[in-house]
Amino acid sequence: MLAGLPAASAHVEATPDKTAANSSALLTFGIPHGCATSGTTKMTITLPAELNDAQPTVNPNWTAQKIVEHLPKPTKLANGTSITKRTSQIVYTAKTPLDPELRDTLVLSVQLPDTAGRTLYFPTLQTCQQGQTDWSQIPKEGQDEESLKSPAPSVTVTEAVAGADGHTAHAAGAAHAAGAAGAGSSPAAAQTAAGDDGGAQARSWGALAAGLGGLALGGAAFIRGRVKHGSAAPRE
Repeated sequence: MLAGLPAASAHVEATPDKTAANSSALLTFGIPHGCATSGTTKMTITLPAELNDAQPTVNPNWTAQKIVEHLPKPTKLANGTSITKRTSQIVYTAKTPLDPELRDTLVLSVQLPDTAGRTLYFPTLQTCQQGQTDWSQIPKEGQDEESLKSPAPSVTVTEAVAGADGHTAHAAGAAHAAGAAGAGSSPAAAQTAAGDDGGAQARSWGALAAGLGGLALGGAAFIRGRVKHGSAAPRE
C-alpha cells in the first residue's frame, strides 16, 4: 500500500497561510524522506529574486542561519529606499538527523510581492547522512509540475484583498472625529464636531447668556417675595 502512494507525497512543498499580493505570509515547508533510508541533516532554502528577506521561525530540532548576498548594484524598493544586499538563503541544520520515517516542518515569514499571478519558486537542497536531493526543478511553460521528479516548492501570489491597504487610515480618521465629538458620540455627531466649530461656539455663548439672565430674574423674584411676606407679618 505504501509503495502505491503517489510520488508527490514525498515532495518538499511550501504551504502558505495566505497568498494575497503585498501581504505578510507564513510559508510552511514539509520535509519528506527525500534521501530514501538516510536521515536528513540540513535543509537549504533559496529565496526567489522577488524576495529580499525571510524570517525563519524557531524549531527546537534545528538551528537556522541567514545567508546574505551583496547585490551587483543598488536596488530601489517600492517605498523609495535602496538596498545593496539581500537574504538569498535560509539554512536549517538538524541538531539530530531527522529519521526518514518521520516528517518535520520549517516555517518562514515573508512579505509577498505586489504582483498577483506570479509564481514564486523556492529551490530547496535536502542534505542527508548519505546523499542529497535537490528540489529545484521548475516547470517550463505548459508543463505539469507533477511530471517533475524533484520540483521546487512554489507559492502563487493572488490578487490583493480589496481595501486592505486603506483600512488603517480610514479607521484613524474616524477615531479622530469621534474624539472631537466626545465619548459615545454617533458618526453624525463626529462629523458635526469636525465641521461646525464656529456655530457650536456661538450657541455655547448664547446659552451662557440666557442662563445668567434667568438667574438674575429668579433672584429678583425671590427678594420681592421676602419683602412682601415681611410687610404682612402682625406687629407686636
